[in-house]
Amino acid sequence: MTDWHGYRPPSRPIRVEGGLTLRSKRGDIARTWWSRRFLEVLESFGMAARLARGRTYARTGQVMSLSLSTSLVVALVTGTRPEPYRARIGVRKFSDDDWRRIEHALADQAIFAAKLLAGEMPPEIEDVFRDLGLTLFPGTMRELHMDCTCPDWEVPCKHLAATCYLLAESFDTDPFEILAWRGRSREDLLDRLRDLRAPIPPHEPEARREPPDDSFEAFWARPKVADVVPDVLEPTTRRPDALLDQLEPLVVDGRSVTDALRPLYRRLAK
Repeated sequence: MTDWHGYRPPSRPIRVEGGLTLRSKRGDIARTWWSRRFLEVLESFGMAARLARGRTYARTGQVMSLSLSTSLVVALVTGTRPEPYRARIGVRKFSDDDWRRIEHALADQAIFAAKLLAGEMPPEIEDVFRDLGLTLFPGTMRELHMDCTCPDWEVPCKHLAATCYLLAESFDTDPFEILAWRGRSREDLLDRLRDLRAPIPPHEPEARREPPDDSFEAFWARPKVADVVPDVLEPTTRRPDALLDQLEPLVVDGRSVTDALRPLYRRLAK
């Protein structure tokens, strides 16, 4: 068949050196429940026959590169032309509010937090998403977007199908890529789960603060004993004749009666 450029493609794809290949050379491709679930979801969209066309591409190394980022997977796949085709698979990422609900739900159940921290994906995790009104994998074809730069108008083409198989096998190796595809990286998710699972420190009562001396409360507060300074300091030693100092001077026959009485007062005090 000749395309509108007048180019007649060869019947076989161009061989690629150093391309990505599936570990599985025959039989089933997915090894874990989550990668099998991903392929089952695609097949449920009526893609089973189309996907099978890309299995040989995936096993013979026609996929030159595969990259995954938030909501998008991009692969370069060599077909029958010298220039590789660009295959893209997009999925809706969860919002920040969705992820907050997901993280709290996962942290509330110790089994999920423990398995995720150990690098495992518990099968019941799909129930957690479902209870929140979400789906871990695309629920309908409307949630999934596929396109390729090749001239094949059917979806998925061989290049997209090969990309799906390699993506499923990458999920086998690292289940967190599924969550990263939905918008949360391994590091961010695990850090958040650790924070939510951390014990809450006991509440320490706030120390009672004394109001400053110039505050309104201090003005009306009863002063402390230590703060009261007497107007007159009491003498450390009492004088028994001190009473005579309070009297008017008394003189008889030119002699001071006050001075005469002082020795008597001092003797009486002893």
